[in-house]
Amino acid sequence: MNQRISRRQALAGLAAGGAAVAVAIPAHLHAAEGATPKLKGRVNHSVCRWCYGKIPLDDLCIAAKAMGITSIDLLGPDEWATAAKHGLTCAMVSVPGTTIARGFNRVEHHDKLIESYEAVIPKAAEAGLKNVICLSGNREGLDDEQGMKNCAAGVKRLLPLAEQKKITLVMELLNSKVDHKDYQCDRTAWGIELCKQVGSERFKLLYDIYHMQIMEGDLISTIKQAAVYIAHYHTGGVPGRAEIDQTQEINYPAVVRAIVDTGYQGFIAQEFIPRGPDPLKSLREAVAICDV
Repeated sequence: MNQRISRRQALAGLAAGGAAVAVAIPAHLHAAEGATPKLKGRVNHSVCRWCYGKIPLDDLCIAAKAMGITSIDLLGPDEWATAAKHGLTCAMVSVPGTTIARGFNRVEHHDKLIESYEAVIPKAAEAGLKNVICLSGNREGLDDEQGMKNCAAGVKRLLPLAEQKKITLVMELLNSKVDHKDYQCDRTAWGIELCKQVGSERFKLLYDIYHMQIMEGDLISTIKQAAVYIAHYHTGGVPGRAEIDQTQEINYPAVVRAIVDTGYQGFIAQEFIPRGPDPLKSLREAVAICDV
């Protein structure tokens, strides 16, 4: 995978092709090496599908399960059955047709977004899934106060259905400095204020550790203060969204320990782009790093 590929590019490629092109994966990659690791049981592990787009989903599920991972993040409705077949859930559902740039901060996007989410939310509930991702969209000259009001108005249109189906809409915090220029929901404080304006337990935040390290740092204190508003976490090495090993600047064991200490019982999903020749080895190592 190109080292500079973004999630936006990867998801667009998967959507355009209908499915990832199967590549010749060495036999040892079809399952994790060695026995299933002894995990401590304090962390629910997940992995984002788009980071492993060259590996067929069935193979990724087999390998993930062997590592002790119990979820694949960012699957669309046509992929949930594959994960379920392997005994895995999808801790964060992706909505087909939605994009990072065109989100709830623009009133003119609301009708189309509502239609897309109203199609997916009942299906997610029927499949026993809990969280559906949503995005603010780019500013494009819109000030943060008005963007927040627009997001709240759009999300509130979905709340009756989300509350009825017991589905949580989860807006992701992304950095607007490196990866997603102009994205509006780029600060934890902005996301928290939006949660307050929406005023429902069925709307929370996806705290992406990689993105928030780039935007604001102070990860552990922020996580402790914002815990009640956070429904999900993503990882990634800084700089470059590479492996979360000793080559990057975040102390992931300390951060994950802080997450666990808040009483969090959801999932932490690996969302780094493997750089080495053995992507599943990198994933195994990341699970071990985060299994505090």
